[in-house]
Amino acid sequence: MEFYLTIVARTIILYFVIVLIFRLMGKREIGELSIFDLVVFLMIAELAVTAIEDHKDPLIHTIIPMFLLMVIQISLAILSVKSQKIRHLLDGKPTIIINRGKVDEHAMRTQRYNFDDLMTQLREKDISNVSDVEFAILESSGSLSIIKKEKNQKQQPELQVPLIIDGDIQEDNLETIQKNNLWLRQQLRKLGYSDIKQISLCTFGKGIFFIDLKDEKK
Repeated sequence: MEFYLTIVARTIILYFVIVLIFRLMGKREIGELSIFDLVVFLMIAELAVTAIEDHKDPLIHTIIPMFLLMVIQISLAILSVKSQKIRHLLDGKPTIIINRGKVDEHAMRTQRYNFDDLMTQLREKDISNVSDVEFAILESSGSLSIIKKEKNQKQQPELQVPLIIDGDIQEDNLETIQKNNLWLRQQLRKLGYSDIKQISLCTFGKGIFFIDLKDEKK
């Protein structure tokens, strides 16, 4: 009887510990699982299962590694907010799979993403015909974002392309819209923005810039 009571008690304690850890990690961890998030979650789950099975091992030997994983996860999340390079390293970058109605097979190969994957995710979005898609972006979380073609309109939808993120020019995105660094700087100067490092986000679409400046408060 004591054996079963021990298992029940350890299970309840670990349940609330895991809930607390996931809450402290933030809502992003629940809604969007990157590869790094998935690894951390699997490790925490494995620690919990082992602790329940090995009832003789002190529970603190499991709780300490769990909280250590939480600290590592939160620390890397804070660093990823401050550094785009770290963010791309941990989460990866979105990839345009369909660009202006044309499937980019090179981009698919680099992501090891095949046409079966594409058609499956399109059907999940209630899209049966690829020709109805203007843009399809494979997000870093693995989900597929879709922008449909506009019907009965002369002007087709245009993707809002991020050209500056956290003060860094996105050279790959400039190439996507067939523009260069010089063009971007000239356009920004015309709009009254001379210091790119002060821009937190700059997107461009349909000939219109959206610019958000960094908060002066640190």
